[in-house]
Amino acid sequence: MSAATAEPSTTSHRPQAIAGVAPTERKEVSIMTVWPSVAAYGLGRFLGSLYSIRWPDIYIFRLGNLIALKAIPISLVLFFMRIAPFIGTRYALTNRRIIVQRGLTAVEDRAVDLDRFDNIEIVVQPGQSWYDAGDLVFRLGNVETFRLEGVSRPEAFRATIMKAHISHVGVKRALKK
Repeated sequence: MSAATAEPSTTSHRPQAIAGVAPTERKEVSIMTVWPSVAAYGLGRFLGSLYSIRWPDIYIFRLGNLIALKAIPISLVLFFMRIAPFIGTRYALTNRRIIVQRGLTAVEDRAVDLDRFDNIEIVVQPGQSWYDAGDLVFRLGNVETFRLEGVSRPEAFRATIMKAHISHVGVKRALKK
């Protein structure tokens, strides 16, 4: 049977037109969840600035690589701290807002609605570039409304947030008319 001649579903619930998409008024749906890099911590940024020392720039033989090798125990502690049951943090993007969640059970710490900003700036603090990380700064006009620290690969997460923002704001405007 081809897709064009498929019979309608006989189940009690209606299938979604687009998988994973639900009206904002009915249900908050998770779009994406990211864990911050160790670059979110001051010690992680400090280590990142040490790791990026390129002297004496001969192939892989650099002072920064030697420091990275010697700092593996510290780096492992930082890595596991970010996912620790009581202090671990993650950033969740839903169809309504961006949420900072903490702990094993993802308790909401703080959040911002998708219509409370109009621009997202990526700020790379010293030491974050080694991790390919940065802070996402949400602005409404010139006012900073929210900040996500140490986001790994911030360009990709920023693009996803902006798509969700445009969709959310567009639907809100259409419903007002």
